[in-house]
Amino acid sequence: NSRGASSLLKDSIPLPDFSASGAFEGHDLLRRGFTSVKSELLPSHPLEPSEKNFQLNQDKTNFTTLRNIQGLHASLKLQMEFRAVKQVQRLPFLHSSNIALDTLRGNDECISFEDILNDPSQSEVMGEPHMMTEYKLGLL
Repeated sequence: NSRGASSLLKDSIPLPDFSASGAFEGHDLLRRGFTSVKSELLPSHPLEPSEKNFQLNQDKTNFTTLRNIQGLHASLKLQMEFRAVKQVQRLPFLHSSNIALDTLRGNDECISFEDILNDPSQSEVMGEPHMMTEYKLGLL
């Protein structure tokens, strides 16, 4: 049976893997963007890590205070609402203002630095919509 022999031969020959990995892997600009030396450096000031996590620390403090004043249920309800609001997003290539999250935090009536000059980490970078959506969904 020549067909059986060819299928055995095909299965026994290892096919090389052409995907780049390891030390010789190239940098994928479409998926990861440009490399930045600044992100690999240590913080330049001792307060920089604290300032980056300011909102997270503020939320933890507010949840603890709310739990101490009103009980566990109030803190859990607010955390559940925060999680639900964070899951609702626009498409990956569009900037989301997160107005519902600002309303829950009470920042909807405050004018801050991000409202005037915007957050530099969320600069308006337009990418290829299909590629960005597939990457976010884990298809690439």
